[in-house]
Amino acid sequence: MAHYNAVVPVAAPRHNELQALKSDRRMFGSSDDTTMMRQIVSTHAPDGRVVSVRPMVHIIDNIFARATPAMPGVVAAHDAHALAQLDLSEDKALHAGLGDMIELLAHTISKISCEISCKCSGGGDAHHTTVAIFNILSSYTWDAKVVIALAAFAVNYGEFWLVAQLYPTNPLAKSIAVLKQLPETLERVDMLKPKFEALTNLITAMMEVTKSIIEFQELPSQYISQDTPEMAAATAHIPTAAYWTIRSIVACASQIMGLTGMGHEYIASTTEAWELSSLAHKLSSIHSHLRKQLDLCYRLIDEKIHIEAFQTLVRLFETQHIDNMKILKALFYAKDDQLPLYDGTRKTRVGLEVLRRKNVLILISDLDILSEELFILEQIYNESRQHATKTADSHFEVVWLPVVDRMTMWDDQKQKHFEMLQASMPWFSVSHPSMVDLAVIRYIKEIWKFSKKPILVVLDPHGKVVNPNALHMVWIWQSAAYPFTSAREEMLWKEESWRIELLVDNIDPMIFNWIGEGKYICLFGGEDTEWIRKFCLTAQAVARQAGIGLEMLYVGKSNPREKVRRNNQIIEREKLAHVLPSLTLIWFFWVRIESMWHSKSKLQHQNGHTPENDPILQEIMTMLSFDGSDQGWAVICGGAAPHEMAKGKGQTMWNSFERFDAWKERVPPLGFVKALDEDIHEHQTPHHCNRLILPGANGTIPERVVCAECGRSMEKYIMYRCCTD
Repeated sequence: MAHYNAVVPVAAPRHNELQALKSDRRMFGSSDDTTMMRQIVSTHAPDGRVVSVRPMVHIIDNIFARATPAMPGVVAAHDAHALAQLDLSEDKALHAGLGDMIELLAHTISKISCEISCKCSGGGDAHHTTVAIFNILSSYTWDAKVVIALAAFAVNYGEFWLVAQLYPTNPLAKSIAVLKQLPETLERVDMLKPKFEALTNLITAMMEVTKSIIEFQELPSQYISQDTPEMAAATAHIPTAAYWTIRSIVACASQIMGLTGMGHEYIASTTEAWELSSLAHKLSSIHSHLRKQLDLCYRLIDEKIHIEAFQTLVRLFETQHIDNMKILKALFYAKDDQLPLYDGTRKTRVGLEVLRRKNVLILISDLDILSEELFILEQIYNESRQHATKTADSHFEVVWLPVVDRMTMWDDQKQKHFEMLQASMPWFSVSHPSMVDLAVIRYIKEIWKFSKKPILVVLDPHGKVVNPNALHMVWIWQSAAYPFTSAREEMLWKEESWRIELLVDNIDPMIFNWIGEGKYICLFGGEDTEWIRKFCLTAQAVARQAGIGLEMLYVGKSNPREKVRRNNQIIEREKLAHVLPSLTLIWFFWVRIESMWHSKSKLQHQNGHTPENDPILQEIMTMLSFDGSDQGWAVICGGAAPHEMAKGKGQTMWNSFERFDAWKERVPPLGFVKALDEDIHEHQTPHHCNRLILPGANGTIPERVVCAECGRSMEKYIMYRCCTD
């Protein structure tokens, strides 16, 4: 059992007063604390009666708050707003049946009030008075003991101050005050101020400890039991806390009684103020310890509630429902008094009814979602909505669910950033990140595998997950991906082949014009400006010599930064090739390829296939290996056989164009692309090194990856990358 024996004097008492206090406090030294507490615990014999202490605490709070504000020179403990709130609490307490409970406790409160008055006015021993009170309260729980004792003291305390406040204006109060010799005492209020302040501080400390004791009694037993170590440790200290609270009540009562009928000598004494301050310090230490134990208990309870909520969420998603409302309420914190969603179109908060029996796409991200992602998503969203309205019974909505770190402080800067993102989205969003329960965040991370990159979870009108992440298929096929289910994703891949249309889609409309005109198309990338310049000039010269129409398009590098921007400017200025209108489109070109890898890998895993047997996946990995290298690269296709492609790293491609005279005779019978491809393979060095940087994905990185060129297993490394600069 912990001991709270520290004392901080606030004034230096006279020698004889100090000796008297030492004699009184030796009883509570560490050597006798155990004996004293055994005596207190021996009085404890609860008989099972239940006392609703909270309503009574509201009344006591109100008495203490209103007892002193009219005294000149004494600062009120509560402002007007706080007093109004206390009045409201008191009204609620009365309506909660406090009157009936007081009727049952009135005799006990009166008995303790008399005990305190008699013993304190007669100069009785404080410890013996405290024990006597515990004997009267033996059949009550610890929290009820303290609250009933406080109520008894509050009666005496309130009556004293009622007379003190009314005696200047009320004849009845004035007569009572004269008999109690209060006018003489209250005329010296300036001398009493230290004593009143010490008294107020001690009462505050008593109330804090009392409320902490009550909190322990109110902890939900279904989440924390008495034998839980955290609870057991706290319970062991509650008798000590109860003793020192009631012991402090006795000390406060002695001070109030001492002000009645006592002379100037008592008023001038500093010993009593020093004793009150010592007790306040002791109770403050006890309160601090109880709060730490309460925090441990609350943490344990929160963990159990969190686990229970998570398990409930798991079961909820495993259950069939007639509509999606139960699922949506579990995800979006839909309480009766809350509007959990923000409508990005109408710029107002709305309820979950707008999502009832609709396909719901949940966009999950943190606050660092890229502006490029939002820009492209908005375009796709608008196109998909138009496509959906043309199809009967195929309406869908998007909801942004932001995931934020609860361990970091939510400040004004984050709030403004969140509001900026929310305002930029035309779809629905959660009204505030705090409305997303921790159990939901855990479910999102553990079951839906959200880590850092955004995901798009698709729920059907019954709330069933029909695609744990449709974002990749949205990037690949845009509005054609509707209704964004896993079945639709698999069907789209069955219809696909590796071709220029899949690789570029609608990145730039001019590409489809080139295809329609039968031109050869060269996509190239990298950041090496010198290679770009010499490769473009060489390729253009070979095209003229071969008599073919060749269009070249620079697609840079994933995560395009300043180097790619400068290359765009150089290419345009020197008319070396075509460039995409913005870095966002370059970013989107590579995001689509990464998304193809994610989507294909997921289907391969689901169907038990290996990547080596999937030609499209091999081509995707080749493109990713190009982007992962430090040099340039190029892919050429089109002409009479648009499905044929020749590709290679920068130096390899340039060398082949430089050797054009050696293989130009093959062009008429084979076609330009096939002839180029044969030359590349004939001069491929047997010893080479490919670097494949796979996009960080939520648990989908395969254990084994085969080189797309030589078929050997690649060695696995881990890379953390923010940008390429």
